[in-house]
Amino acid sequence: MSHPQFIYLASQSPRRAQLLEQLGVAHKLLLAGQDEDAEALEAMHGREAPATYVQRVTGLKLDAAVARHARLGLADAPILCADTTVALGPQILGKPEDAKDARRMLRLLSGRTHRVLTAVALQHGKHRHAALSVSRVRFAALAPRQIDAYVESGEPLGKAGAYAVQGRAAALIEHISGSYSGIMGLPMFETAQLLRMAGLRL
Repeated sequence: MSHPQFIYLASQSPRRAQLLEQLGVAHKLLLAGQDEDAEALEAMHGREAPATYVQRVTGLKLDAAVARHARLGLADAPILCADTTVALGPQILGKPEDAKDARRMLRLLSGRTHRVLTAVALQHGKHRHAALSVSRVRFAALAPRQIDAYVESGEPLGKAGAYAVQGRAAALIEHISGSYSGIMGLPMFETAQLLRMAGLRL
């Protein structure tokens, strides 16, 4: 079997694309079409454990990407998907609905340690490989004005847990334990392992 020359990345996240570039992995985007309800895949099922939720959503995203690849008749190559969620105990903090919701999440995270879980899944032919990265992040105790200033920057919107570790939130974080790239959205160690399983040379 020949070694793949590139992979498909089924993610709109520019950070995931940047991390693949850092690994030296050539990739093409395989994004959902207007006829696909990508947001519906992220719906929660009752009181799911965060690890169960993030792995299930990643699997659904990969199923959709594999079907999209077949429908479009694209060249054969591994397909990579990932999903990241923030959890405070059993509570999942998704993307904030608006600025008010972002403030609520940041108040919850203030002065506490939470988990960031990123699930990665890779399909190559009939073979599927998956991995889960779990990291811990501790925010400093945040004053209301700090929360307001961060929310007003616009950065928390569209981010799980209402923050981006690689952005302005770095000034608010006291301690990180685990995978920095995993917190960004694509754990490089685990991803590299999956890519090697699919035959890529890194």
